Amino acid sequence: MSALILFDCDGTLTDSNALIVGAIRAAFVDAGLQAPDPRTILNTLGMSLHGVLAALLKKLVVDGADIEQLAQSYRQYYWAGENEIILYPHVLETLETLRLRGYWLAIVTGKSKSGLLRVFDRFPLLDYISAWRTADCCPSKPHPAMAYECMQELGVTAERTALVGDACFDMRMAKAAGVRALGVAFGADNEQILLDEGAESVVHQFEDLLDCFPSLA
Repeated sequence: MSALILFDCDGTLTDSNALIVGAIRAAFVDAGLQAPDPRTILNTLGMSLHGVLAALLKKLVVDGADIEQLAQSYRQYYWAGENEIILYPHVLETLETLRLRGYWLAIVTGKSKSGLLRVFDRFPLLDYISAWRTADCCPSKPHPAMAYECMQELGVTAERTALVGDACFDMRMAKAAGVRALGVAFGADNEQILLDEGAESVVHQFEDLLDCFPSLA
């Protein structure tokens, strides 16, 4: 019987959160707004871009800001640094081992479809990934739609599915979908936050996930 592992992308597979934080802060400054502090931004990551920006504007008690203008400014800053993004150490080797152990692998991300496709252009993740969903084709996290659709596509039940992510919104989506939740401590939220949000365990290196997923053979 097959099992499925759902992976977040930014902060879980790709070391991209610093670029995201910097691009958001620059976009706010360009709009004549106070730049949110990095920790506040990290606490919102995992949602769609528009969801993140709306949450930050609410935290700063800013009314009437043009979210689409902020989003476009963010994209320009993000695209300017996108080629500097790298995968976390041992991501590809770990995914390969998990695939050989019998797991289906999928990505569920707050990125847009075009953003994820650019990640696929840079890194050979599609050698291992059998399904993926983005925040512009499904409701944003923590809504469970992305998880549900991947499970349905691959014919795997919630009882046989796990989600790996770096943010509280990943853990909340796992809970909403009724799937196992695991955290990585090198992304947006720290170990204690992830545990408090429902992670059964938190790893500090990507390859340590192999201890959580034994062979299905």
